[in-house]
Amino acid sequence: WYQRRVRGVLNYSSTVTLLNNLSTMMIWQFLLILSSFYIAKSSELVTCTSVIKLQNVQRGIRLHSHEVKYGSGSGQQSVTGVSNGDDVNSYWVIVNGSNKPQCERGDEVKCGDIIRLKHFTTNKNLHSHHFSAPLTGSHQEVSAFGEDGVGDDGDNWTVICSTDVWLKTSPVRLRHVATSKYLTVPGSTFGRPIAGQYENYSTQLNL
Repeated sequence: WYQRRVRGVLNYSSTVTLLNNLSTMMIWQFLLILSSFYIAKSSELVTCTSVIKLQNVQRGIRLHSHEVKYGSGSGQQSVTGVSNGDDVNSYWVIVNGSNKPQCERGDEVKCGDIIRLKHFTTNKNLHSHHFSAPLTGSHQEVSAFGEDGVGDDGDNWTVICSTDVWLKTSPVRLRHVATSKYLTVPGSTFGRPIAGQYENYSTQLNL
């Protein structure tokens, strides 16, 4: 699940958590720290163009990317999980998915909406596809894809939550639209050049 919280300077941040189902696998749950530049601190709503961090509650790691490509599979920019809460490469921007015109800053994100998460520093989108995950090959690779936020249908994720709209305190899951798999962190870690960072993948969950 993902749960959210709000932060300062660019005054944003947010932590999302993947709840590892299948007994021990964790699906990201979103803990969101939002900037007052994008949303009032008093607001309970998660909104379009919010800049966030996603933190896995069980493991305390943040959804992360950087200019390091996978050495296998798609060869696209890697997406990992890190424990360092101050890393600028763990920021993501909420933008609209392919189900409606681009949303405006401050528009609320409803449960069931299709969104994209654009990586703040590289402008690539959180992405999944049928390439095998690099460490746990029986699941789908998660990568960062596109240029300046322009990608393809593999960048679309459905916000799954139990309320009408995405609230700061609401746990959420992210389900990949094209494959119906859930963003998940299994606990496997990489070696060099990203030693100690966690693998993320998309998988089917028996909910």
